Amino acid sequence: MNPGRHRQAISGTVPAEEDPEAPSPRRGPARGWFVGEGPRVRGRAVWLMLAFAGLAATLVVHLGDVQVVEHASLSAAAAAAHEISFTLPAQRGEILDSQGRVLVSTQVVYSVHVDPALIPPAERAQDAAEIAHVLGLSGSVVAKALAEHTEYAYLADGVSVQVKDQLSQLPIAGIILQPEDQPVYEPSPVAGESFAADLLGFVNASGKGQYGVEGYYNSLLTGRRGSASEVRDSQGNAIYLNRGSVRPARNGDTLQLGLDSQVQYWAEQDIAAAVAKDHAQSGEILVMDTHTGAIEAWADYPSFNANTYTSTPVADFLDPAISSLYAPGSVMKVVTFAGGLNNRAITPGYTFNEQQTVVDGVLIHDWDRRSHGWITMQTVLDDSLNNGAMKVMRLEGVNAFYDNLLAFGMGAPTGVDLQGEVNQQMAPQSRLNMLDYSEMSFGQSIVVTPVEMLAAINAVANGGVWVQPHAVTSIINPNTGRTTAVTPATRRVISAQAASTLTTMLTHVVDDPGAEGFAARIPGWTGEIAAKTGTAQEDVNGSLSGTDVSFAGFLPASNPQFTMMVLINEPQVPASQDYGSVLAGPVWHEMSLQMIDHWHLTP
Repeated sequence: MNPGRHRQAISGTVPAEEDPEAPSPRRGPARGWFVGEGPRVRGRAVWLMLAFAGLAATLVVHLGDVQVVEHASLSAAAAAAHEISFTLPAQRGEILDSQGRVLVSTQVVYSVHVDPALIPPAERAQDAAEIAHVLGLSGSVVAKALAEHTEYAYLADGVSVQVKDQLSQLPIAGIILQPEDQPVYEPSPVAGESFAADLLGFVNASGKGQYGVEGYYNSLLTGRRGSASEVRDSQGNAIYLNRGSVRPARNGDTLQLGLDSQVQYWAEQDIAAAVAKDHAQSGEILVMDTHTGAIEAWADYPSFNANTYTSTPVADFLDPAISSLYAPGSVMKVVTFAGGLNNRAITPGYTFNEQQTVVDGVLIHDWDRRSHGWITMQTVLDDSLNNGAMKVMRLEGVNAFYDNLLAFGMGAPTGVDLQGEVNQQMAPQSRLNMLDYSEMSFGQSIVVTPVEMLAAINAVANGGVWVQPHAVTSIINPNTGRTTAVTPATRRVISAQAASTLTTMLTHVVDDPGAEGFAARIPGWTGEIAAKTGTAQEDVNGSLSGTDVSFAGFLPASNPQFTMMVLINEPQVPASQDYGSVLAGPVWHEMSLQMIDHWHLTP
């Protein structure tokens, strides 16, 4: 018996499926498994879904911010954690002479550092002693470096390959050896000096050029360092080079000089011998190409050794040719006569009565302390007479005389491309009196540098055109091979006619009987050597007790190929020999003979 059927019968009801007339029961909407049946439960479910949606939206926005907005900074930070940057060194440019010979070569040396963290404290004392022995340092210095809280403690630089190899063989961790290029300067024929030291200068331990060409052109010679980086793993091993961050190094430019190494060699020998013979303080020989202004020789004695500059007193680095002021003496008469001829105040044959003269209470006398009577201007130049030079100034007028000095560059820097040139401006005319003008006419009461005086003499040789003296003739780009010629400044200071007339007068200074330039005579070159002597008193400790003697000139006079000046400072010789004609003239003559043969010059 079916119990269900029995209960239905008792109640009097009939199941719906058995009653086709009965209406269908109402069914509620379908519900998810997570939704409760009450209205409060359904509200909570809606809020829960909205919270999930908001959280998802927040995550999406943050992800976009990380991937787009912060991509660059986060990538950089990630890379920084494993990316090591380093410098790509640039090779310093070469310096060549006029024939392309390398004047400054390089050798590989090493800087030595150490990472103290890689050396156990218990081993530092022993390691310091071993390192110090190889480097020639005190043990305390090395021990102090090993105790530093750094990854890169300095020990030494300029270490040779041999010493580097000894350090590499030590069983010590943490020694860092960095290769570097060190300039090497050629030896001079003069013991204890390097070749053309004052002209070239040197490069210091920081790689910066000092003095001379090295200092003046340091930025061009240095070039530009590059940079690169590489990515490393957590163990510090390089994985790959980050080529996107590579900036190649640009090597320094090559400089070609006008220097003739053979002539420079002779000049260094000759000036050293002259200074020694005359027991002088110092001396210079300067040679320049008459027409281009290129420096062909530049010798000072004493000089220095650029390879051992660290042990050289700083004062020895100053180049007297550009850094020392001196009273030029009678070579200034060349400039005085140039102005007189250019302004047509005189002619070579102009005659006057030459007498010792008192100016503003001071007696102006000649070297022989006598008056010479009626003479020509040619005789004034031949015999280097002070009262005659003063006569030229008076005939020309003080204003024209002063302007002529300025035109020749007196009191102004030449702009020579060597670091350290000085100058002393001439006093304004408002402060000058007749005694000042008189003494300036023969090279006293005015100071110049040797290169300043050389450039002034050269203007006469160059047909009346002043040309800027310069060491570098061309700059060569090492990457392209392109050569850029150096163009010096020029200006006309006197007419070509005045320069020609004065040149002829200066040849008589050499060739005329009894003339002061007799030491420069060369057989077969009559009328082709133009020169002038100079002897000036120098202020030593407040009194005019010293002398500077000089000899300047050029040849061949008809088409000069070089202009040269020899200067000897404070020679200690008998008074009868203390003249430019006696001391500097023979040196000029010897140098000229060698250059005539070397350059195959003909009159």
